[in-house]
Amino acid sequence: MKVAIAGYGTAGQAAALFLSAQGHEVTVFEKSPVLGPVGAGFLLQPTGMGVLARLGLLGKAQAMGQRIDELHGSTPSGRPVMAMRYGDRREGCFGLGMTRGALFELLRDAWPGAGRIRTGVRIDRYDEATHTLHDSHGQSHGPYDLVIAADGAHSALRATCEKSVRRESMYPWGAVWCLVRADDWATPHHLQQRYAGTRQMLGMLPVGTRPGHEGRWVTFFFSLAGDAVESFDDDALAAMHRDVADIWPDIVPRIAHLRHPSDLQRARYRDVVMASPCRGRLVVIGDAAHAMSPQLGQGANMALLDAATLADCLRDHVDVDRALAVYAKTRRTHVRTYQFISRWLTPLFQSDHAWLGGWRDALFGPMGRMPGARTPMLSILTGEARLGRYGYEARPVDVTPLSDEDEAIADATPASHG
Repeated sequence: MKVAIAGYGTAGQAAALFLSAQGHEVTVFEKSPVLGPVGAGFLLQPTGMGVLARLGLLGKAQAMGQRIDELHGSTPSGRPVMAMRYGDRREGCFGLGMTRGALFELLRDAWPGAGRIRTGVRIDRYDEATHTLHDSHGQSHGPYDLVIAADGAHSALRATCEKSVRRESMYPWGAVWCLVRADDWATPHHLQQRYAGTRQMLGMLPVGTRPGHEGRWVTFFFSLAGDAVESFDDDALAAMHRDVADIWPDIVPRIAHLRHPSDLQRARYRDVVMASPCRGRLVVIGDAAHAMSPQLGQGANMALLDAATLADCLRDHVDVDRALAVYAKTRRTHVRTYQFISRWLTPLFQSDHAWLGGWRDALFGPMGRMPGARTPMLSILTGEARLGRYGYEARPVDVTPLSDEDEAIADATPASHG
């Protein structure tokens, strides 16, 4: 098929790799004039690593990144709020901290077609009748047998599925972040966070190597209300330094060099819910289809799963319309699970509801040690949680399309929570 991909972030990169390997003629449009990564360091979960393994890239990813075995969160006084160990999920389980640049270069270098990407072309509209794309300069492209919208949380093509968009709003909170050189970081296998109520949260995530730079790196992030992110200035930076000194004095020397607001990147997040990611021969994947709060750290992993699942559905179903229908059903439960949990969990860490912080601090630790709660909490962390028909259940996520028999069962089964 002739396939167009709008957007060359993680979802678009993985989709280009999978579909090109299947023999499709892939054209990628990227609105940025220069290719490059966008976003903070992130935590690759077992689900995302499984997709990289299928692409033959997991070994390189592990060499670039940093193995993470534990997540620790505490109050400024050192009182533990959560302590989660991947090994408690199953033997050999771990996460992988990476910089966006490392993952971007890994996926780009693996695709022979990367040199032919159409940069500086913002795709604004998809014409379902003619299967063509239209850019911001009034030019048309196509027709295409399949169009993949992978143009991120602020997607322009998502509007094509206007009737399917149930929610599209900005989260009231965001963060500022930067990469910090930390060759001598004392806990290279731990993601560490500190919480001061629900209005202040900061963390340090080891992310391994950084393309173009020497040494090992850690991502520092500091939570702020959305309007404070937008107006982050010299006064806000000074206030951040004071807050860090109060909340986590041990890392003050690590960020002492941050003397200008431009030394930190700003991050805002969208909450996007779609009833269906498909319309005609257009399918929306990655953050364009299900952007959510980063509290669960699943964005890149969900994007990789989307691309792998879409490729499997196209491989197993000759009819494109049927393949897209099966794709939507296959990804629906997993996506809705994390949208549901993310919306419930975010106010516990980022909100103006101070009383939620006390509840969180008092209950999260004991809950994490309870056998009946520990397994679900770990499955949420690793990206392997789902909401079942009768409530919560946890099981490994695969990327295999539904069989015809399973699809018929799904049609007859009431939709899960969403």
